[in-house]
Amino acid sequence: MTLAPATPDLIARLPAVRGEMVPNGSLADFIWFRCGGPADVLFRPADLADLVDFLKACPGDVPVLPVGVGSNLLVRDGGVEGVVVRLSKAFARVQVEPGNRIRAGAAAMGITVASAARDAGIGGMEFLRGIPGTIGGAVRMNAGAYGRETADILVECTVVHRDGRVETLPKTALGYSYRHSELPDGAIVVEAVLEGVPADPAVIGAEMDRIAAEREASQPLRTRTGGSTFKNPEGDKAWRLIDAAGCRGLRRGGAQVSEKHCNFLLNTGDATSADLEALGEEVRARVKEASGVDLHWEIQRIGRPGTGSASGRKGEA
Repeated sequence: MTLAPATPDLIARLPAVRGEMVPNGSLADFIWFRCGGPADVLFRPADLADLVDFLKACPGDVPVLPVGVGSNLLVRDGGVEGVVVRLSKAFARVQVEPGNRIRAGAAAMGITVASAARDAGIGGMEFLRGIPGTIGGAVRMNAGAYGRETADILVECTVVHRDGRVETLPKTALGYSYRHSELPDGAIVVEAVLEGVPADPAVIGAEMDRIAAEREASQPLRTRTGGSTFKNPEGDKAWRLIDAAGCRGLRRGGAQVSEKHCNFLLNTGDATSADLEALGEEVRARVKEASGVDLHWEIQRIGRPGTGSASGRKGEA
């Protein structure tokens, strides 16, 4: 596997920060697949002002990419060019506000927000219990589960643009569709305001427990995975098409299609990102051949391909 080289020249071009800046910063340490190359530079801003100052002074030709907890992300083996921004705990605050609203930092986890809403008697956010990512990621990709999605509860979000400008955008500006938003290029979500409805905390808690139990029963939660791999086609389920195409349990190198839920790819221990991506493409090809349906990736794939990291074998069921 070929990894990105150390980047002293890039570091020298970047502005001073109060947070943490790490050359060749490991992403595999926290990305859920636990594989892939490093970021040329991994930046954890100390707070909003630190992020704003960095973006204002960062050279315009340096790519900047925000990453949450990597629960729906595949980082290619050659690493990620430029600066990866991972928001710190300063961006994870959750506050209950009047009008059945929650103000949540972009680094707050979905389960944290759902729990705060339950305790405050705010319903409609229970589905966040089933989304294992951050609120920033949920806003960006219109994450959803169990019949609801982020667009159903978002009021507005605050972003920092690539030039350091801070702007609050109403939901109507995001152009939401299924697992997609039209957030401006380069914008980093730092906060969101969500709105629910009055509800009994006991009823909310029971629904959250039901969601947790259903996820435990149906999904490979205790594995190295990236969540739902492909978007559900109109009127159908990706897992059903994958199963019908004979892909349940299919392997390539250390990558495997989950036997428990075949819209999940697994790193069984020694998979490269190239193994996982190639397996996903083989699944897409088999589904296309079997049903005529084009599956589209839900997992975001980023970074440079590695060298010599893909398994040369075809998938084996």
